[in-house]
Amino acid sequence: MSDYEVTPQTKIKRLPKRAVYDRQQIYGILDEALLCHVGFVQDDQPFVIPTIHARIGNTIFVHGSAASRMLRSLEGGISACVTVTLLDGLVLARSTFHHSMNYRSAVILGTLKLVSDSEKKREVLDTIVEHVIPGRSAEARGPNEQELKATSVLSMDINEASAKIRTGPPGDEEEDYSLPVWAGVIPLSLEPGTAEADDRLVDGVKEPDYVTEYHR
Repeated sequence: MSDYEVTPQTKIKRLPKRAVYDRQQIYGILDEALLCHVGFVQDDQPFVIPTIHARIGNTIFVHGSAASRMLRSLEGGISACVTVTLLDGLVLARSTFHHSMNYRSAVILGTLKLVSDSEKKREVLDTIVEHVIPGRSAEARGPNEQELKATSVLSMDINEASAKIRTGPPGDEEEDYSLPVWAGVIPLSLEPGTAEADDRLVDGVKEPDYVTEYHR
């Protein structure tokens, strides 16, 4: 199937023309984003926690300290919502009412499960590193047994998901197009700066290509 089933929870009602249920487009949003937010309720108190994620197939993974309240709560199988947003531009209309943003966002609903198998945890942690900076896991030291025990990895199968995407110029009221006000889009993107070497770098170690050529 190329599309996710539209459920009452994932059906986009506000501006439905921006709704996307295509699996590959949702994967693309997840794979480009560096950060996700995980929402859940514990003891009637809502929490939304930012964290790093990675996708393997139709499953999304998050990780953190084994002592983390979020991870300890979520591994119990409570319902959660994982969201990511990519901001592509500021949309300036002739009226402030029609100002907007160009964006790509995805929402995933489900439950997170604890990954207990050590080898699977290592695979996922390597994938998370590669998600952030491809090529790094082959060079940097991986987690030792103590570090592995101190880290929890949770998985969520992507069964309920939707995306919402806005592109293009502003949409003004017809009578406002004659106003002498600048309108258009200011594109935005995530651009890396110049890498800054650590002060304790071993002599002779040069920047690898995945650092000098890094981009999203």
